[in-house]
Amino acid sequence: MKIHLPMPDLQDYLHEIYPQTKSRFSISKLTEGELEMTMHISDQDLRPGNTISGPSLFTLVDCAFYALTLSLIGKEALAVTTNVNINFVKKTSQQDLLCRTRMLKFGKQLCVGDALVYSGSILVAQASLTYAIPPKRTKNEK
Repeated sequence: MKIHLPMPDLQDYLHEIYPQTKSRFSISKLTEGELEMTMHISDQDLRPGNTISGPSLFTLVDCAFYALTLSLIGKEALAVTTNVNINFVKKTSQQDLLCRTRMLKFGKQLCVGDALVYSGSILVAQASLTYAIPPKRTKNEK
């Protein structure tokens, strides 16, 4: 697996295609097949009891794996989630979250990986993800 979109370019591209991520997510580490992303938690991410909501945790793992996929395929915004299975391990309160995701299989049409989400040093969620990779377009199709 070779990185085709290094971290600064990846962060810029993610903000370009999803401007709503700009103040919400930051990439702290990118290596071949692994990525770490932080989600900056706000009141919008909380459910009653000041617990971070499941949809917010899902958004983090999905965005992190999407970014990892883009780092390997380049500027192909049409890569899409085909499956996610997420396990909520422990509830967490209002604190930024760190997602560590890795690519387990990188094929021509599908890629499969996993993600671990931490609040400080505490594991709060685990996910398995599959993404569909768009077919390569020729110059005439662009």
